[in-house]
Amino acid sequence: MSLPPPPPGGTPRREAVPFSFVAEAERFRSNVAPPPRERPSTSQLASRALIGLTIVAGLVGSLLFGIPALETGKATGHGQQSEASDGR
Repeated sequence: MSLPPPPPGGTPRREAVPFSFVAEAERFRSNVAPPPRERPSTSQLASRALIGLTIVAGLVGSLLFGIPALETGKATGHGQQSEASDGR
């Protein structure tokens, strides 16, 4: 089955739908209820909490180690020198 070509104006015309059909469709409700969700067990809750804490600890640790590395100035004046630059 193919659709009729659109009219020359460009927008296809909509066919009229009886009002009673639309009203019945708005009023229809299913009598089938979805099954109740299972409650997570204590071990599942504990594992989710540990995973969350691990992720947060990783982010905090990366900030603690990363912020000093991003500083641009010399903090204490200690420069890096190789042993080759020392006088003999």
